[in-house]
Amino acid sequence: MKKQSVTLVQVAAKAGVSVMTASRAMSGDGYVSEDTKAKVQAAAKALGYAPNALARVMKGGRTNVIGVVVNDLSSVVVNAFVSALTEEVRKYEMDLFIYNSVGQLDEQTQRRHSQLLHGLWDGLIYVLPRMTDEYLEALERSESPIVLVNFCRRETTLPVVQGDNFNAARDAVAGLISQGHKRIAFIKGTHWTGQSAERERGYRQAMADAHLQIDDHWVQQGTFSEQSGQEACARLLAHDARPTAIFCANDEMAIGCMNAARELNVQVPEELSLIGFDDVSAASIVRPQLTTMRHPLPLMAQAAVQELMRRILGQPGKRQRVEFPAEMVVRESTAPAAGTVTKRRTRKA
Repeated sequence: MKKQSVTLVQVAAKAGVSVMTASRAMSGDGYVSEDTKAKVQAAAKALGYAPNALARVMKGGRTNVIGVVVNDLSSVVVNAFVSALTEEVRKYEMDLFIYNSVGQLDEQTQRRHSQLLHGLWDGLIYVLPRMTDEYLEALERSESPIVLVNFCRRETTLPVVQGDNFNAARDAVAGLISQGHKRIAFIKGTHWTGQSAERERGYRQAMADAHLQIDDHWVQQGTFSEQSGQEACARLLAHDARPTAIFCANDEMAIGCMNAARELNVQVPEELSLIGFDDVSAASIVRPQLTTMRHPLPLMAQAAVQELMRRILGQPGKRQRVEFPAEMVVRESTAPAAGTVTKRRTRKA
């Protein structure tokens, strides 16, 4: 037999108060003495009463739900960040609702998502959003509390929590240069969030700082996927001016590079050094283990939720853009260039 839902009338009867008083005690609207409020809450708990979230929304109340909008749940980085968000949201005794919007966020999807921005949850966090300028402008006009994560394609009036991509990329390439590498290639990803462009900018800056020329062929287009990294690496290794090191805009493409090198009998790291970005779980499992750059995802998730909660509660935000530095995790996929004698870095994962 289907269990009947407990109603507010039953809660009021058990607490010995009117339905109106019970409603005020549960919603927080209007004055109710602390003693009466305690009786109503005790009755609700004893009966297993669950207030209807939609009813609270229609009354203009809080839902105690935070929405997270992602574009691709198959992304290792998105999954890792959502997991970190889940842990942080629990500290506020709130629920997390994940909305997976496949493909780019454009004007058409903005109309479809309008209900997300008004009422189903108290605030929204967009993780690695693939959004058009029109969609972003619609979010900027919205009065809903919104925080973007790892979006740096352009300036925005919305709060952004992101990892430092430029300096991390510059450090990664500078590390390769310190090991004697001069022919260093870069495999970039898609343009949506702006992260790949910042990592390319850091790559170019490190090469310029060392007065090293970049062969046009050394910068290859990828899509942040393992397959695209493998294909780009194959093109690089087939070229006459073959690089001795490759910096990839993410770990998945770097792992693809390992596959290409293996197929072409190119030894990593003896003949080809590889550095990725993100430090996904597979980076420490592949052989050789992948050297990479790591952003502090738990701290970034904490900052994103805290910034969103400030806006939900009507408190002033700290900063419009909060940026976290990256750490280099040195593993086995990098080594001095052939014929170079250098002191190998000792920091390990």
